[in-house]
Amino acid sequence: MRIVFSGFLALSLLFANPIISQQKKAKQADVNYTQYVDPLIGSAGHGHVFVGANVPFGAVQLGPVNIFEGWDWCSGYNYASNTILGFTHTHLSGTGIGDLNDILVLPISGKVGLTKGTKEDMVNGYGSYFSHKNEVVKPGYYSVLLDKYKIKAELTASERVGFHKYTFENPNDSHILIDLADGIGWDRPVKTFIKKISETKIEGYRYSAGWAADQRIYFAMEFSEPITNIMVYDSTATVKGTEGEGLKIKAVLDFKNLKSKQILVKVGISPVSTENASANIKAEIPNWDFEAIVKLADSKWNKELNKVQIKADEKTMKVFYTSLYHTMFAPSIFNDANGDYLGTDKKVYEKANFTNYTTFSLWDTYRGLHPLYTITQPEKINDIVKSFLAIYQQQGRLPVWHLMGNETNTMNGNHSIAVIVDAYLKGYRDYDINLAYEAIKKTAMQTRDGMDYVQKLEYIPADKLLESVGNALEYAIDDYCIALMAKALNKTEDYNYFTKRANLYKEYFDKETTFMRGKLTNGNWRTPFNPLSSAHRKDDYVEGNAWQYTWLVPQDPYGLIDLFGSEEKFIAKLDSLFLLTDKVEGEDVSPDISGLIGQYAHGNEPNHHIPYLYAYAGQPWKTAKIIREIDEKFYSTKPDGLCGNEDLGQMSAWYVLSSMGFYSVNPANGIYVLGSPLVNSAVIHHKKGISFTISAINNSASNIYIQKVEYNGKPYTKSYITHDMIVKGGELKLYMGSKPSATFGVKKEDRPQ
Repeated sequence: MRIVFSGFLALSLLFANPIISQQKKAKQADVNYTQYVDPLIGSAGHGHVFVGANVPFGAVQLGPVNIFEGWDWCSGYNYASNTILGFTHTHLSGTGIGDLNDILVLPISGKVGLTKGTKEDMVNGYGSYFSHKNEVVKPGYYSVLLDKYKIKAELTASERVGFHKYTFENPNDSHILIDLADGIGWDRPVKTFIKKISETKIEGYRYSAGWAADQRIYFAMEFSEPITNIMVYDSTATVKGTEGEGLKIKAVLDFKNLKSKQILVKVGISPVSTENASANIKAEIPNWDFEAIVKLADSKWNKELNKVQIKADEKTMKVFYTSLYHTMFAPSIFNDANGDYLGTDKKVYEKANFTNYTTFSLWDTYRGLHPLYTITQPEKINDIVKSFLAIYQQQGRLPVWHLMGNETNTMNGNHSIAVIVDAYLKGYRDYDINLAYEAIKKTAMQTRDGMDYVQKLEYIPADKLLESVGNALEYAIDDYCIALMAKALNKTEDYNYFTKRANLYKEYFDKETTFMRGKLTNGNWRTPFNPLSSAHRKDDYVEGNAWQYTWLVPQDPYGLIDLFGSEEKFIAKLDSLFLLTDKVEGEDVSPDISGLIGQYAHGNEPNHHIPYLYAYAGQPWKTAKIIREIDEKFYSTKPDGLCGNEDLGQMSAWYVLSSMGFYSVNPANGIYVLGSPLVNSAVIHHKKGISFTISAINNSASNIYIQKVEYNGKPYTKSYITHDMIVKGGELKLYMGSKPSATFGVKKEDRPQ
């Protein structure tokens, strides 16, 4: 295994010239890129994306919730639906498990039902049918006509406040229902509370259990019109007075003699207290100018989207900026405007000096999304690491899949390690480095999920633990990352130990079948063996099969090639992956195995690096062909324009990076492998005054192959670029052609490190 992290610095120095300073002086002219965003892309099929109003990384995601019809409604919304039960203030985007959808608000004209309507009957319960033709969705804004009530609902948001605008056809029969019982997926209420504070304000909280085992959300709700009456219920039982605590608290607010046909509602949320929720409203939306907040939300999105300015065909512009938009829903802010937040230990930490984040789908996002952030979100990297370290101090290990102050332990590996090491090696070090190293080492020395075997430098027996191969391959990636940081910190003993652990992936490679396989306690391979077989989470892999998991060695592709015995055998097997016509087999095939080219499954994240492995064997033109095929087949401008779960930005991060012409195969060594750019040009504004330009000369649907490259005006023969090249500014020119180049990226010295 090669432990390399310093080569990219030497390369950038080698090619440094005055063009860099010219790039630094270039002024950024903002463009209206929100016009290219279609938030409905990925809302149908398996995409599971959030649809509604939010701002980048906001705690509030305010949007409609449909009647739940199964797995494809994990975000609360699916384009296939024509029902809306109300508007909720927290959502997940692209996850494979449902939760959140807290604090449901629904404007009502006429009779108010206390139970949810059904798909077949919206007359007797609450909720309404709607039509997509009466729906408007833009970054930071959502509106829809509720057919049953003849009410136009409009939504916008700040970071911690949802802002509603309801226009009633009949202003004399106006009500607002608040339901704290409603959630989605695994979510169920534990304790809920509502209290009327004044004629224009209520407060409350919702405690729930679900994927997040102990979620607590407090709210304050302010109205532009006085409440003329309030009825509080626990489920459907009346609660006397103007406040109530119970399992399923609801409230019906009546508004009579409206001065106009409109009611505005501001809903502040907090993980700490109702007082903080009120303070968040005061800090972020103190006035009642709805249109101003819509414009401000649009401006916030545009500021972020302008960090990467591309030129491309219409389809690519739309998919690119929608993808970039989707990369900024999570991680989400998890502290109040004054800095307070709720720790994983359920203690309140006051006035934190960093932005605390939650919602970390790390099994997915360490691969591409977090490396993308080191390019586009430099101001957030240190706070993300500080959030990890706070979680470590509160729960004794780094997060696996963190959600609203809870460790869900979902999916495999310890990939916050990779994120921290990547940040450290790229120069993000505004945190306690000693604590960071302590955290990654202690996390790696747990005994859960087979790590007790790894600690002893042994393979995980397949007859002792499910998902042994999937677990082991993910651990090896993290252990490689620890070795990188140990080397950088001159911790030689740790470096040697974790390098050995990182090489344990080789224990699972069967040279006879040339697949990664489960190995039994007695040393024999598990039989019977079918590389096409998948049993979701009940076999040796994780949402995949042997065909897909054999390639999960992004940290050491050259070691993987050696296992095959030669580059020729490696390439032949890799070719077969994409060409195989056999179908995935099994009684419980994972629904995540989607977006198939042969047995390659683009819909699931462990596959995302695989097309780029050709570059390590000196055949980068095969990568180019696959990238273009993935773009053509699996990314579109339709509601089902994603072939698998968005997974909090990773599916989109792959597209953002790949469309610019490169991808982070290794998640932590600062190397980006070149592929085939979908854009004609991209200007990455890493920081104010520092830009990196990529130009694809003669790029087209037929000219998909890189012929030659120039970096800062000089010939550049490598089939990869480095992080330093991007963040120091400069210009990369990729000359494209219709036939593979016989020379570009072929020599061993030109292949990725």
